Amino acid sequence: MYNIELLSDRIAAASLERRRNRETERQDRIFNAKVRTIGIDKVALESQVNERKKKEEAEAESLKAHAADAVCNDKAACLLDQRQLKDERLLQGAIEDFRLNFQPRWSRREYDLSNPDKVKNQDRIQMLPGLVGEDPDSQGRLKKQQEQLREWSVQQQHELATARHQQRLEEHQYDQDVVALDFKALQLQKIEEERRRAAALATKDFNLAKAAENAEKRWKEWQQEEEDNRTDILNQLQGELLSESQEQGISVLGLPRLRPDSCKGLTNEQLQHIIDCHQQQIEKRRSIEWNEPLSSRLVVQAEQQQEEVHQDRCCVASAHTALLLERQQARINKQLRRTLDNTNTQLAEAHHEQKKYLDNVYTNIPDDSYFSQFNTSSR
Repeated sequence: MYNIELLSDRIAAASLERRRNRETERQDRIFNAKVRTIGIDKVALESQVNERKKKEEAEAESLKAHAADAVCNDKAACLLDQRQLKDERLLQGAIEDFRLNFQPRWSRREYDLSNPDKVKNQDRIQMLPGLVGEDPDSQGRLKKQQEQLREWSVQQQHELATARHQQRLEEHQYDQDVVALDFKALQLQKIEEERRRAAALATKDFNLAKAAENAEKRWKEWQQEEEDNRTDILNQLQGELLSESQEQGISVLGLPRLRPDSCKGLTNEQLQHIIDCHQQQIEKRRSIEWNEPLSSRLVVQAEQQQEEVHQDRCCVASAHTALLLERQQARINKQLRRTLDNTNTQLAEAHHEQKKYLDNVYTNIPDDSYFSQFNTSSR
């Protein structure tokens, strides 16, 4: 309704206009390439420091002045309070003196003004014998007080005994609860140990079964590989013997061996003829061997036996070496696994401690309002 400009509004407007002008001058000074200075403006910094010092001195002086005013006000309040108490005491004393001197009991309105000495005479006549202020019923009152004190003492003792009994019941109940919780914890611990033991046994059985299965599989593969190698060697030797002489078809073991791929496209009669020929060659070879001298045959057999024994020893030694290497590799893998587990545990603990430290240090999480206060001006 009325356009009234207050002094505070005028001061705020002037301050705002001054800040705007200062910001405009600063932007002109910074973004103008001709007058822009590179580095630190020492004069501006010194002026800011001087302004800050002057501001702090002015604040200190204002605080000192305020403290001095507060001390003076406190002293004045104390003096006024003392003066008021003194005036109240003087007034009370004057009132008491006035009542004592000018307002006795017999001159009051409720008494007979025509006979002022009536109250004096009545007081003098009705005064009981004995000391002034003596209470004749003091013994009865004292007994009643003693009985009341006794009742209060009994009641307090009863309340104290009840409180102690209640405390003992609570402590007993707490002990029972602790024992029950301990027993339950022991039962849960036993159940957990049994579960872990069962899991360990199941894992052990599974590992043993898996190891046996792998060993059997490797053994079968090794047997199959040995059989395949032996078959390939025998077939290769048989092919060489057949290529050298069509008349000799006996293998190294003394048995005719036919590859499955060489029997394709032959009839039963042709197969029977080939088998008969092989049988004749075997008998001929045996007759030749028996016609040889006995000493040469014995030497050949001994050499074959020695070679077989040597091969068996080599196989046993290689198997033993492979077993030792496998056990050593298992121990190394176990040690590496244990080291890796320990390292992972230490890293997890360090990460947990770091996270706990960061949670304790960084308690205030910045939000959008925190980041929105930056880049609002040229500063």
